[in-house]
Amino acid sequence: MNDITRTAEAPARTEPALLPPVDVIEDSSGITLYADMPGVPREKLGLRVEGDQLTLEGEIELATAEGLQSTHAELTLPRYRRAFTLSKELDPSKVSAELSHGVLRVRIPKMEHAQPRRIEISVG
Repeated sequence: MNDITRTAEAPARTEPALLPPVDVIEDSSGITLYADMPGVPREKLGLRVEGDQLTLEGEIELATAEGLQSTHAELTLPRYRRAFTLSKELDPSKVSAELSHGVLRVRIPKMEHAQPRRIEISVG
């Protein structure tokens, strides 16, 4: 079972936005989210944690060649937004993120008490 629950959009913003596709991978030490956000430069990308909410936002920058005009566009909204409710087992103070080739990777480790640990067994 994943440690997050998806919600459609962050409550703070109301303008329409695209939902970026997100893959969530869980391991024993936490979760990693991979969000596809093509066309979003690093400086137009926002990631924030408020309480138990993690919000991803990005504004799309698609350059059109000078003198050309688009006759058909499948991408009609200029931004992405996705919000997640974090499990109490996750540590929101240790979130890390990196953007590479239009994919945002977000790593959220589990709290230390929620991580598995090895117990030594003494011989008696």
